[in-house]
Amino acid sequence: MLSKKATIHAIDVMGELFPEAECELVHKNPFELLIAVVLSAQCTDELVNRVTPALFEKYQTPADYVNVPVEELEKDIRSIGLFRSKAKNIQKLSQSLINQYGGEVPKTRDELVGLAGVGRKTANVVTSVAFGVPAIAVDTHVERVSKRLGICRWKDNVKVVEETLMKKLPEEVWSDAHHRMIFFGRYHCKAQSPKCSTCPLLDECREGKKRMKERLTKA
Repeated sequence: MLSKKATIHAIDVMGELFPEAECELVHKNPFELLIAVVLSAQCTDELVNRVTPALFEKYQTPADYVNVPVEELEKDIRSIGLFRSKAKNIQKLSQSLINQYGGEVPKTRDELVGLAGVGRKTANVVTSVAFGVPAIAVDTHVERVSKRLGICRWKDNVKVVEETLMKKLPEEVWSDAHHRMIFFGRYHCKAQSPKCSTCPLLDECREGKKRMKERLTKA
């Protein structure tokens, strides 16, 4: 398991690799970000960004989403996976925003997770990106990188991964660490064909060293 010092070093190295790591979901305000993150579940940011320009032009407020038949909203997002359930959740959460928060996106994680289709990861992204609250949102990239590097154990669930990262990293770097790990996992430490041979963290990576040893054995 990587120590706190080694974990901080790893995040610093990722920052050197990806100095401009940030949320890649295109949005202009907290509400658009919330919708985009809900749409991104089990879907790439790239695909979401293809859909949202027209979507955000058509629907600009929670009331706009509520005041159309769900079938129409489904058509607007049908190129995105799980579009039927996402359309229903977007209408439900929009109604909740109107009823409970005056049409505004709440700023706390506890309030956000009470909205339809919003889990811990989505809430952390919104609080961090939209409101500047330190948070670590554990998506598939963050989880994979954490386990490959040995920051966490392979058997740890998503919540444990988040809690471990929060313990090993200073609070002031949580949000930056989240984005750096996403970029590192998305563009370098990929699920398939990770770039182990050119990785600056190979010496610290138990999984990478194992993969390189297997390559040498097969050569």
